[in-house]
Amino acid sequence: MPKMKTKKSAAKRFKIRASGSIKRGQAFKRHILTKKTTKSKRHLRGAVNLHPADELSVRRMLPYA
Repeated sequence: MPKMKTKKSAAKRFKIRASGSIKRGQAFKRHILTKKTTKSKRHLRGAVNLHPADELSVRRMLPYA
């Protein structure tokens, strides 16, 4: 049986923490930042947990994580 391949796009976007939860980066902070308020940009900093509804699909994309 051949080895399963990791989806490399998912490997670059998601990391699995030691506790088993999956972290992801925040969206909407790449460009067109002039019209966004300082408060909204501040709240987009850092990583957040992945929503439980998306967790199964991400775990399938990262079989060895």
